[in-house]
Amino acid sequence: MGVCRIEISIDWSQSLKDKRMVVKSLLDRIKSRYNASAAEVAEQDNLITGVLGVSVVSNDSKLINSTLDKIINLVDKNTEAEIVKVDREILYFE
Repeated sequence: MGVCRIEISIDWSQSLKDKRMVVKSLLDRIKSRYNASAAEVAEQDNLITGVLGVSVVSNDSKLINSTLDKIINLVDKNTEAEIVKVDREILYFE
C-alpha cells in the first residue's frame, strides 16, 4: 500500500468556496482516473492551503510508485494550485 500527502497552495482563493472547488475537482479526477482513495485531510478551514491524502493499494510496489507519480504529476499540472510539499510512503505487509 502506498500513501501520499500533497500540500497545495491556491494563492488566488478569496473564500473557502473557491478553495473547495479546486480541491474537489482534483480529488474527483484522482479518484476517477487512478482508482485511488483520496480526501482532503487537513487545513479544511484555511483559505489558500489544501492537504490531499491519497492511498493506492496493490501488491506491486512498482505499480504503486508509478500511480503515485502520475497522481502527483496530475496535481502539479493543475493550473489553479501549486504543490508546496509532497510526502509519500510505501507500506509493506507480510
